[in-house]
Amino acid sequence: QLQLVESGGGSVQSGGSLTLSCVASGNIGSAVSMAWFRQVSGKEREGVALIASDGIKTYATFVKGRFTISRDNAKNTLNLQMNSLKPEDTAMYYCAQMKNRQLTVTSVVSWGQGTQVTVTS
Repeated sequence: QLQLVESGGGSVQSGGSLTLSCVASGNIGSAVSMAWFRQVSGKEREGVALIASDGIKTYATFVKGRFTISRDNAKNTLNLQMNSLKPEDTAMYYCAQMKNRQLTVTSVVSWGQGTQVTVTS
């Protein structure tokens, strides 16, 4: 399984943008899929976006049209471009290696340590 390290979190005003990155210890091109999840303290971790090895992308309904997931296999990097951020997007964001194409916690093979995103109104 891959070791994953996220970066790019921070504080931004409502309507702003952030780009999260996740560097993997190995070849992410060999992963079935890669994904981003998020978690608010006291709530369950939820899937945000997933990109499969063939490039097919899946998004949670609450981020469609605002977030874009991408991968750079040459750099073993997974990215999440987040636009039109809202206060309700405030959460810890986690990168994940997946065992299938299902954007669910039970499909995760390995997790990164997380990066905090805070959106102020």
